[in-house]
Amino acid sequence: MIYLAPMQGLTEVLFRKAHYKVFGNAIDVAVSPFVSLTHGDLSLAHKKIKDILPENNNNSIAVVPQILGREIPEFIDLANRLYQIGYTEINWNIGCPVSKVAHKKRGSGILPYPADVENILSKVVPNISASLSIKMRLGYETPTDIDKLIPILNNFPLKSITIHPRIGIQMYDGELDLDTFANSIAKLNHHIIFNGDIKTLHHYKHICRMFPSISDVMIGRGILANPLLASEIKGHTFENKQSVYLDFVRSLFEEIEHNPMPEISKMRKTKEYWQYFSQHFILDNSDIRKVLLSETLAETQNNILTLLSDPTVGALHSL
Repeated sequence: MIYLAPMQGLTEVLFRKAHYKVFGNAIDVAVSPFVSLTHGDLSLAHKKIKDILPENNNNSIAVVPQILGREIPEFIDLANRLYQIGYTEINWNIGCPVSKVAHKKRGSGILPYPADVENILSKVVPNISASLSIKMRLGYETPTDIDKLIPILNNFPLKSITIHPRIGIQMYDGELDLDTFANSIAKLNHHIIFNGDIKTLHHYKHICRMFPSISDVMIGRGILANPLLASEIKGHTFENKQSVYLDFVRSLFEEIEHNPMPEISKMRKTKEYWQYFSQHFILDNSDIRKVLLSETLAETQNNILTLLSDPTVGALHSL
């Protein structure tokens, strides 16, 4: 299975709908960008909850809601309310590397505290109706954090564990620690999902060769840069990749335009996606900056479509 990684402000419902419209079920499941237990009153009307409300996800990729936090009563309450509206799986984020999150012992910041992880799991797992899965890293400052967590994790009936083979302070830089990952999955008694640096079909095949026991992967930045990637992994071929890419971009722009957010927010979001699109094409720095310096939403979108339509400037990198 192919999972879409949770990325705040990016892999939200408008992206999921646009991808589903063009590529159908190429992505099997999307783990939603996290809902933080510190967001205040998390009623079903809260803007963070709206992204995962079933009625807002029609004609979209199937979703698993993700929760970030360590407040046990709030975790149980939110998980059970999500179960009541149809979600049979909840994902707990103990992998977010952002320092302002981690320094509060949330996300990957809780990984050096196995007693806290055990306490939360011991209270949450028996008291929620949904299955619990986990997304994590090897540790926060050291990859040895996972060594103390493995026996704890093995004591709970988790749906799956997604592991990004880096530590929190790395963010998304530096090499993946595949040796520690291999040693860890050999000791874990859970279904493991691999997450990290799958940006091309070649990367995917390399991971499959290295870890034949891994059948499921989670991809975030790779799909943002190349929305065709999930389909290609599943064996689909495209006669004209650039044309299909443009179909997706147009679909995404339609979702952005129909969203009730302010015009300035739509432009900023479009430029944020552009940062990923531009990684997949052969473009001059001046072309990339031209989009970033656009002053209106229409100008931004037109500049992107013009660049990506050019058969020379928009040549795809080799996969």
